[in-house]
Amino acid sequence: MTVAPQAGPSLIDHVTNVSDFIWGGTWNGDPVLAIGGQPLPPMTIILLGIGLWIMVGLRFYPILKLGSAFAGLFKSRKGAGAGEISPFAALSTALSGQVGTGNLAGVATAIALGGPGAIFWMWITALIGMALAFAEGSLAIRYREKTSDGSYRGGPMSYIMIGLGPKFTWLAIIFCIGTLASAMVTGNMIQSNAMADGMNELFGIEEWLGGLITAIIVLIVILGGIKSIGNVAEKIIPFMAGAYIIMAVTALILNFADLPETFGLIFYGAFNPQAATGGFVGAAIMLAIRAGVARGLFSNEAGQGSTPIAHAVAQTDDPQQQGRMAMMGTFIDTIVICTMTALVMLTVEGNFTAGGETVRHAWNSDLQGFAMTSGAFAAAFPFEIVNVPLGTLIASLALILFVFTTLLTWSYYGERAITFLYDRVPGSTRGGEKVLHLIWRVLWCVVIFFGASQDLTLVWRLGDISNAAMALPNLLALALLSGVVFKLAKGQRKAGPDHIRATPEEPEEY
Repeated sequence: MTVAPQAGPSLIDHVTNVSDFIWGGTWNGDPVLAIGGQPLPPMTIILLGIGLWIMVGLRFYPILKLGSAFAGLFKSRKGAGAGEISPFAALSTALSGQVGTGNLAGVATAIALGGPGAIFWMWITALIGMALAFAEGSLAIRYREKTSDGSYRGGPMSYIMIGLGPKFTWLAIIFCIGTLASAMVTGNMIQSNAMADGMNELFGIEEWLGGLITAIIVLIVILGGIKSIGNVAEKIIPFMAGAYIIMAVTALILNFADLPETFGLIFYGAFNPQAATGGFVGAAIMLAIRAGVARGLFSNEAGQGSTPIAHAVAQTDDPQQQGRMAMMGTFIDTIVICTMTALVMLTVEGNFTAGGETVRHAWNSDLQGFAMTSGAFAAAFPFEIVNVPLGTLIASLALILFVFTTLLTWSYYGERAITFLYDRVPGSTRGGEKVLHLIWRVLWCVVIFFGASQDLTLVWRLGDISNAAMALPNLLALALLSGVVFKLAKGQRKAGPDHIRATPEEPEEY
């Protein structure tokens, strides 16, 4: 009798192992790095470690200057320096890339994995992430490029080249390759798929048609470049974020009596060792930390290197000012919007089920991802409009608009990465850049169309890997330039060395 050969690991198995090691510290489900049997995720350690280093070096500047940063929001509608768009438009553009599926679906995933205590660690991650965001925003203004026709641009690739010097070109190239991968996977396909699902749920539109409609609208906006993207983001993000927060606050007011219990669950779950299993008293705490940190970082992108690409074009000559704007983006994304989502899911009571049994809250139920968020809001606002609960309608519209602006912003991030790589080619010109931009924008919208109807099981895992490939070179640059960041926070606008030399290619000096 012959025995049929067993199939080897599939592509998704290999990709899953790499993703699980980077973000979870496991391989084939077994811990690689562990304390008391609990795996230690490498990316979480690196992100929090460098974030804490910068926070301490800044002497907790992001927390102490939070009030003045909020005041600056109302003074940043108009630019007061060189650049392409106002500081507020730059913040709105960065936020449009940050606020998306992570805020509405990612929070539910964090609670499902780590319980309510994960939210506390999400808050801690955001506070530390504000230090990373300040560093990124301030360096983006300190080290940015000016093209031959007077346009400004920048980001990690620029502060690596100008701040660290040409010998670190390899680091900037690795960052750009990671950015291109992350843009196509998490910034495009995952977002376009969520957009098509939302349009299908609300309007009954087939996914392929939803993808086509989205691709056409996105193309119309991004053909105008960063100024067009910033103009749209500046109008949509404040309105939609404000409407979402108002809806969440209203839901919490209607269930105000349950709020003390909710906060009790969050703080108890963050520090309680009694729920631990497997002989390690901190197992439950470790699970909450891992879930909260991973989802928090996925949502606000602090340290990933994406938002400084948007902040680099702000009309300001003050690195410290834009650093404060950048850290406000992290605060608004996670401390405000993610917290509102979490509190609604943990507080609002409704008719939910888990394993056939009735439960009080959405987070106890069988619902997962965005369905958990939508279900909680539907329970808070059950009256129907066109046979759809008002809560579901508003949550779905928020998701669609947040995802739409994410598609706009990440197209620009990918464009900057591919432009930097092109500029390393001898003979590259500004005219060649503009042709490349047009090709990229059309390609971006073609991927939106195809990504809208694809199975994203493999794509999500590839996204985790590409996000890490983008974040690691940026975090190394932030660590090496941390001394410059500390001086920028003290108002020394020209702190740090300038490694600039004339080049035949754009931006004519590097």
